Amino acid sequence: AEGITIGSHTHVHAGTTVAATYMTVHDRLYSPPRGSIYIGEHCLLMPGSIIASYGGEIRIGDHVSLNPYSILYGHGGLTIGDHTRIAAHCVIIPANHQFDSHAPIAEQGLSQRGITIGSDVWIGAGVRILDGVTIGSGAVIGAGAVVTRDVDGGSIVAGVPAKPISMRPRAAA
Repeated sequence: AEGITIGSHTHVHAGTTVAATYMTVHDRLYSPPRGSIYIGEHCLLMPGSIIASYGGEIRIGDHVSLNPYSILYGHGGLTIGDHTRIAAHCVIIPANHQFDSHAPIAEQGLSQRGITIGSDVWIGAGVRILDGVTIGSGAVIGAGAVVTRDVDGGSIVAGVPAKPISMRPRAAA
């Protein structure tokens, strides 16, 4: 499909949605699709997961797994590094509604700063990652966490909002 590239040996299960979606503004549909999605090699996309560009760019590295019912949007740009694991029911949306005036929220637009997730990251079940966050390589995000600020590489974070609780041990040289 237009705007979508999927690498070799990537398995997309039935019931997965991958869409360089149309954008709607004030209920008007724009076409052709805006945005792009690149999924690397040897990835696994499980049933019920959704990857939708919403006008932005999504880049997923090699050997990434996306488990059932997780949602990845691309509004402000989303990059995920190699060998990252995303558990079931995660929501990663690089956009946020603005609500700083008396106008209806739907008319105030979005902030779209983007999200970057490094390589070798494990994102536990039910995690929410909010716009503007960078997660360093090797980080672990505990199940149910809400990530509202950057996470250092190798950190283990958990909670609402997510806070550092430990560091991953380093491999022996």
